[in-house]
Amino acid sequence: MLDTPDIQAIEAYLLGLQDRICDALEHADGGGRFREDAWKREAGGGGRTRVLGDGEVFEQAGINFSHVHGAGLPPSATAQRPELAGRGFQALGVSLVIHPRNPYVPTSHANVRFFLAEKPQADPVWWFGGGYDLTPYYGFEEDVRHWHRTARDACAPFGDDVYPRFKQWCDDYFYIRHREEPRGIGGLFFDDLNQWGFSRCFEFLRAVGDSYLRAYLPIVQRRRSQAYGERETDFQRYRRGRYVEFNLVYDRGTLFGLQSGGRTESILMSLPPRVAWRYDWRPAPGSPEARLYEVFLKPRDWLGEDSSD
Repeated sequence: MLDTPDIQAIEAYLLGLQDRICDALEHADGGGRFREDAWKREAGGGGRTRVLGDGEVFEQAGINFSHVHGAGLPPSATAQRPELAGRGFQALGVSLVIHPRNPYVPTSHANVRFFLAEKPQADPVWWFGGGYDLTPYYGFEEDVRHWHRTARDACAPFGDDVYPRFKQWCDDYFYIRHREEPRGIGGLFFDDLNQWGFSRCFEFLRAVGDSYLRAYLPIVQRRRSQAYGERETDFQRYRRGRYVEFNLVYDRGTLFGLQSGGRTESILMSLPPRVAWRYDWRPAPGSPEARLYEVFLKPRDWLGEDSSD
């Protein structure tokens, strides 16, 4: 069938995307190089993990490709769709988390993925998911608007409602419920995407994946040389604690990887190398740290407020 999922085409795209992002980040860093670990999963499949550590710009950058398969989906994948329990599966994806050295450069995350669930005498069930989001420590409105403008432009060919819907989904998903605060300033998040048919959904996945570098690298270049000191680094490490809490408590990708017997080092490469927690700490009123909470860690229609749009 013309609209049958093409696993080989998805894998080729994801491997190429990993290559392109790694090359661009190495160029932007100017000194660091990615280490690659190819790995096999005992229950089926494998992947390649690439990590850049202690670079000039990036304290740690991890980019995973994985293609795993098995006889049954783990609980994290069937929690919302119990009818899929017991099906065999294939899961392909690229996921990345970038932790910059300079606290004025935001952390960023991106993920694009495909799932296929099958069983004999039943139609296959497939879907795409992914998106990207930004986690600043010190907020700049021009950076946030650039990020969201790039996300909106990637979605535009697929309908006027796509960006607002997936932007809202991102705001809802990357919310740390036990802290009652967003993880960052959002971006795009989508899951269970299959209603447009395979070809159109795959085209959307590529549009999101291909737009990530356009969204992130201009912010890196704008902030990478901004002067900072111990105060900013201390706040960065404190806020990184929120990143750890979300990833270990709520993140579906982390839970899927651990529950499906994935490679632990690859799954947890998303965690920052240096992080801190403080008991009941509050930023000083009127401080730049307080402004992050007051202005940026609140869901907003960033582009609706931008006169240039």
